[in-house]
Amino acid sequence: MNGQVVLAATLFGPQDLRVVEHPLGPLAPGMVRVRFGAGGICGSDLHYFRHARTGDFVVTSPLVLGHEIAGEIVEINGAAPGLDVGDHVAVNPSRWCGHCARCLEGRVNLCENIYFMGSASKTPHMQGGFASLFDATPAQCFKVPSDVAYQAAALAEPLAVSLHAVARAGDIRGRNVVLFGAGPIGLLTMLAARLAGCAELTVADIAAAPLAFARRLGADSTTDLSGGSAELHALSAGGSLDVAFEISGSAAGLAAAIASVRRGGTVVQVGNLPGGQVPLPANAVMAKEIDLKGTFRFGTEFGRAVDLIVSREVDVLKLVTAERTLSSAPDAFRLAADRTQSVKVVLIAD
Repeated sequence: MNGQVVLAATLFGPQDLRVVEHPLGPLAPGMVRVRFGAGGICGSDLHYFRHARTGDFVVTSPLVLGHEIAGEIVEINGAAPGLDVGDHVAVNPSRWCGHCARCLEGRVNLCENIYFMGSASKTPHMQGGFASLFDATPAQCFKVPSDVAYQAAALAEPLAVSLHAVARAGDIRGRNVVLFGAGPIGLLTMLAARLAGCAELTVADIAAAPLAFARRLGADSTTDLSGGSAELHALSAGGSLDVAFEISGSAAGLAAAIASVRRGGTVVQVGNLPGGQVPLPANAVMAKEIDLKGTFRFGTEFGRAVDLIVSREVDVLKLVTAERTLSSAPDAFRLAADRTQSVKVVLIAD
């Protein structure tokens, strides 16, 4: 496969996403080559698309996007136990080192040497999987049956994010839960919270269309916060909310989450907040003795996410509202950015 050229959705700057050709060198030892099958457009992909940054990660050189990906193994160079050419795989975008202090204590998502596909967190950036062919380590590849759609396998990554977020909240069995943000991660976190045995589940957002989608997926109630403080006050009245997940990635969402939970409640920050400092109602955290927890990506939850998708215990395809070919990625990103028209947009092979 030497001397080949791949097509890749590459970001050059804010709003400057192009599908361009990249040379493909020989496959490195210890790696596998994967033919793109499908890939989900994530909220962080959209942040990169709009601003050439997400949170504190800034794009400084052309970056191939995409970390929610699945495909078919077409080449293996070296040992790859359990994998063969022709296998369909969900690809974990994380490459952790396995030997740093955080890895050794079992928190591999906090690896001090981690590389993450399609991310500007390191320089040089690690290129993503929105390419007709891309390379991965065998450990990143989770085999799935051929009758599992690539579109479903690709969504193991956001499901893993949601499973990890729920795990960070602790035991939520019988707890009343509120989620701020009804985008794809919010909706998957809702499903993950159901799996974890929560009681009443409320979803809050400032847009009507995502809230309607949340109701169809099984939210017990929804709250439209576009009107301001009155709706938030009504949501938190009675002090019955035990756990809040902030998934909107906004300072207002974090403030609302802190305001909504009861005394002694828990707030989990899932969304990627704007870079730099953001206002925080810290006195409320103190006075209500709130447990404010961060959650970052995922660890072993990726394997569980794959199992839940393969077993059909979680139907991630319910979130998919549109499919577009890889070659039309710029148009697909514009569609994904319009919350009135889409929940989850998935790229598929041409």
